[in-house]
Amino acid sequence: MDTIMFLCGRKQAIYNAYTAAQIADHPVVETGELEEGRAYGEVETIFSTWGMPALSEEDIARVFPNLKEIFYAAGTVQAFARPYMARGVRIFSAWAANAVPVAEFTLAQILLANKGFFQLDGIYRREGFKAARDYAERFYGNYHNRVGLLGAGMVGKKVIELLKPFALDVLVFDPFLPDETAEALGVEKTSLEAIFETCPIVSNHLANNAQTVGMLNYALFSRMSPYGVFINTGRNSQVVVPDLIRAMREEPGRTALLDVTDPEEPLPLDHELFTVPNIQITPHRAGSCRGEVYRMGDYMMEEYRRVHAGEAPRWEVTLEMLKTMA
Repeated sequence: MDTIMFLCGRKQAIYNAYTAAQIADHPVVETGELEEGRAYGEVETIFSTWGMPALSEEDIARVFPNLKEIFYAAGTVQAFARPYMARGVRIFSAWAANAVPVAEFTLAQILLANKGFFQLDGIYRREGFKAARDYAERFYGNYHNRVGLLGAGMVGKKVIELLKPFALDVLVFDPFLPDETAEALGVEKTSLEAIFETCPIVSNHLANNAQTVGMLNYALFSRMSPYGVFINTGRNSQVVVPDLIRAMREEPGRTALLDVTDPEEPLPLDHELFTVPNIQITPHRAGSCRGEVYRMGDYMMEEYRRVHAGEAPRWEVTLEMLKTMA
């Protein structure tokens, strides 16, 4: 019987990984920190989550010489996966589980943004009820309005699914989305420029890779309507922050809702982003939190059972997938 190690850096997910391993009826080695110089030759399976150490191939060979698989109860594996996979270690990720709360968070922001929600409180307080009501008329609402999504990966597809009941016209920029898949999803593929020009709401779900760094710049943000809303629950490096700030200052009716920022969190409290009234920032809250974290543990527990029963896995990550995954 192989030994399972729990290895990560957050208490709430420790419970997930530990529970998953217990239910699988295997012994558990609990550790939040690798002991320097020690080799864990008995470990064939790792359950992990946020805080998974990124090791070189050489270190993996020394520390985990017999490791076969990692069940990662969180989202992206970009920071650590490749050296393990080069060693033949299979990696399974709960990115689909983490996509659920991100998509829900995005849906809520889209629906509220289409009603002018994010500026009405300030206008009401400063100028009164009538001014706020008049301002709200600038927003079209949630029936046959246009929403632009950047990226149709796991989160983007989930957002599309959640938008279905609202009869919104969804435009998507994603070079990797096949035309037949777009048709099946009921969305229109188009360019970045067309989305920023014609969609009152633009939500970023692009993959985090070298090709997307700095992709969202002033040339795009300046195309937004005077009351357009940019939502970023995806990754931070795609946004050229000075360009976003410039576009928001130029049109005070625009709004940016940022759940991720560049530089990485925590954002310094004296950062210029905090000085722009029509940019609202939340502390990376779209992903799994509190009770939602257990969904990721459940996904990996079920994936472990599936793999060890000889069934086809649902959430295995491949090197090809890493080219386009967030």
